[in-house]
Formats: sequence, C-alpha cells, structure tokens
Amino acid sequence: MENTSKKTDTGLNFASIIGSLCIIAWLISDFYGGMIIHLFSYFYAIAFIVVLYITSLAETLVNWLRKGIEYVKVRVIVHFTVFLGFIAFNIHNSEILRSDRVLTATLRDDLFHYTLVFRKNGKVETHENGFLGYSQVHFGKYRFEEGLIIFNEKPYDNDFIPDSVFLDLNQNAIFITKDSSNTFSREKVWLNHFEIDSIDATFFKRQ
Repeated sequence: MENTSKKTDTGLNFASIIGSLCIIAWLISDFYGGMIIHLFSYFYAIAFIVVLYITSLAETLVNWLRKGIEYVKVRVIVHFTVFLGFIAFNIHNSEILRSDRVLTATLRDDLFHYTLVFRKNGKVETHENGFLGYSQVHFGKYRFEEGLIIFNEKPYDNDFIPDSVFLDLNQNAIFITKDSSNTFSREKVWLNHFEIDSIDATFFKRQ
C-alpha cells in the first residue's frame, strides 16, 4: 500500500513538472511570434498542457489543505516556480523597468500594424502585430538630429524601416520613404509614414 502511495506521489510530481515546463515553454513562445499564434498552431497540444497543469494545481492545493505541505512539497515548489515565471513575464512586458516613452507612432497595412516606441534613454522598440495574434518586438537605439531620427541600431530585422526617418511634427507623422532626389517624401500616402499616436513635445523641443 505504501509503495502504491509512493508511486502515485511520484506520478503526480512528474505530471506537475511536465505540465509546468510546458506552460513555461508556452510563455517563452511569446518572444517568438506570440502565445496566441502558437495556440492556434498547436491548439490540441496546448489545450492538453493547460488541462494537465490546472488539474495538477488543483490536486496540489486540495492535498496541501487535507494532508499538509510535506505531502505535496515537490509540487508546491514546481507550481511556485511557474508563479514566479508569470510574475517575471508580466514585469518584462510592462513599463515598470523601462524608460519613459517620448514618442509612439503606428503604421497599418492590411494584415499587420507596426508601432514604434521611442524612449527617453535613446532606446526604441518596434512592436509588430498581425494576423492570428502574431506579435514580435524588435529593439534598437536612436538619436535625434535636425529633424531626423537616426537609428544607431535598427529596431527591425530587414530593410522595411531605413537607417533614418523624418519626423514631421506639423503633419503628425514619421516619414520613411524617399523620392528620386533622395529626400524624404512628405506627402502622406499609404505605407510611407507612421502616424504619431503620442508625443512628449517638451522632450523634442530640447533636442
């Protein structure tokens, strides 16, 4: 009977570890296209993982209350680790540890929209959001020079955004394309500019 109990306990520990590792892996997938698009891609596998994890968590809580923490010590540690992972994930995705925003601008096409977030400390992010919950964030650095925003490190992994863009406060836009004379086109047409969503005017007046 004792051996059976130990086997059951080992099995429950194993299930909690597997479920927790898979939940953490799903959280990490947010950095590689987003959790939602992976849910669509691997729906049945992720649904099974979520059910396994919730069942294990419920069993842990019930037996903790009924039999004490010693009986479920391993599972408590495992689930607490996942809880810490959730906290770390949310802190990473929040504004808590990031410099203040000084400019936010968005460009939208049929399937995607791209948001540039410029921060006071010279860092910039491109938030890419698209079809079926796809999301990706690219990081870079910038400086402001005579109406131009120059990227020291491009916040993108291709040539969609050039090395420098033109900030036009009068038109509330950031222009990204140039004409035949190699000057920035300042007439708003589809896909040639980011529309400014918010701006810290006092920051740019000091530049």
